[in-house]
Amino acid sequence: MYKAFYGLSDNPFSIAPNPTYLFLSDRHREALAHLKYGLGETGGFVLLTGEVGTGKTTVSRCLLRQLPENTDTAFILNPSLTEAELLATLCDELGIHYGESPSLKQLTDLISGFLLNNHQAGRNTVMIIDEAQHLRPEVLEQLRLLTNLETDTKKLLQVILIGQPELQQLLKRQELRQLAQRITARYHLLPLTEQEVGLYVQHRLQVAGRMEPLFNKGAIRALHRFSGGIPRIINLLCERALMAGYGQSKTPIDRRMVNAAAAEVLGDLPKQRNWWLPVSALTALVLAFGGGYYGLNYYQGFNLAQASEHTTTASSQPIEITPKLPDAPAKKEDLTATVLTTAIDQSRNIDTAFASLFGLWNKAPYAGVSACQSASQLGLACYQQQGNLAALLALNYPAVVYLTDEAGKLFYGTLVSSSSDQLLLQLDEQQFWVTKEWFEQHFSGMYEVLWQPTAAAQQPITASSSLTKVQWLEDALAKTGKRQSRVMSYFDTELEQELKAFQQTHGLPQEGVASLATLTQLSIYQHLSGPVLQSEEIR
Repeated sequence: MYKAFYGLSDNPFSIAPNPTYLFLSDRHREALAHLKYGLGETGGFVLLTGEVGTGKTTVSRCLLRQLPENTDTAFILNPSLTEAELLATLCDELGIHYGESPSLKQLTDLISGFLLNNHQAGRNTVMIIDEAQHLRPEVLEQLRLLTNLETDTKKLLQVILIGQPELQQLLKRQELRQLAQRITARYHLLPLTEQEVGLYVQHRLQVAGRMEPLFNKGAIRALHRFSGGIPRIINLLCERALMAGYGQSKTPIDRRMVNAAAAEVLGDLPKQRNWWLPVSALTALVLAFGGGYYGLNYYQGFNLAQASEHTTTASSQPIEITPKLPDAPAKKEDLTATVLTTAIDQSRNIDTAFASLFGLWNKAPYAGVSACQSASQLGLACYQQQGNLAALLALNYPAVVYLTDEAGKLFYGTLVSSSSDQLLLQLDEQQFWVTKEWFEQHFSGMYEVLWQPTAAAQQPITASSSLTKVQWLEDALAKTGKRQSRVMSYFDTELEQELKAFQQTHGLPQEGVASLATLTQLSIYQHLSGPVLQSEEIR
């Protein structure tokens, strides 16, 4: 209805996952690269998670368009199925015929036969499961068993699991640990930044035929504020704002139109900002601190280390507060709850956590680019992984950690240091000593570290590699396994077995050669430079 008025040839803000409109932000590019890498490594499972509406399905459909022609794909949109129903659906997607009321064994045999025939014909088979957080544990275990069919170098069925953050929690269950170890690539898709929201809106308008900007800067800020950077909500708000502009015969779209659209779409009228309210609240908070700050020592596993006025850097020394109650102390439970709530609410932006992490490396991220792009320009690299606290501590790197509050909402912290029973966690501009029990209760399992890439991790190491590289591989595996390194004269069977054991432990393809993924993991474990969570003397 409004397309001619705005000079559009199509509806640019449909919520349908149309790959034509895919906006590849830095994080979307990384997500797509992780999926392609996972498939290229011939592994069994690839994992993509993200909040509702962040563009996971659109990324997966873009991936489908980039798969080689010799690939057969099965796309499953409704995973709320039993084992037999899921296998039957897989047969339907791949065109495998089966009789009435087939047994689980019959379906498995039919699929196995199809996979073997496909492999002999030089074809690949990929299964993509959307909304995978709804999969039952027994169904996931059946999928793992199905991926047991393999050759010496390749899994015959590759599975991409796409879901909300709850999928990460599901895969941490004890009975699914074998499947979790087979995940060769993982990525958590984050919402768009304010700058990316502007680029996203302009990109969709250009695809639909309009080259000139249509939303002014105030409108973009309002879109980011109300949407939280979620593309699906951005589309809904933009659609309603365009309707309002068309009804008023007005361009460009401004902040007031977006505010009105938010009131209609989200059912929440934007509140008038009063500059004096934050100041009053801050003054009251400072006065409250005056009575009880030094009486605060811990609350639900917390021990306030430092609250600086500016962003804390690696040079800041945490201050241990000694309990010394004043004559009329404030209730420390209420006071600490206020401190924690404020700190957590101010830790919803992952870029803030990354800024603290860069500070520990004595570096500062560049403005206008993603954290990983900044790292690359500064001679560092990002490493995103999912695992438990023990795995994170084993790396011994400070990390950006993905945490969830009591309502299940995501927030981000920087793990700065560790002791025998506590962890130093930075939330926004404050540092807290937290118990490991508290951390594990709130840890989503996802974390990111910065590391210094090494020359040895640039090309795979095989039996035909130079002796220098073979010796590096032996030294790296020895250090990781905490054993004495051997003097190598060639790539022998013992080294190959050590390599496969390392790959199995870290869920990497056991290829008998050190792939780039394996070398990256090994290089990170070497920890040749950069800050540490705990010194070797203490460890």
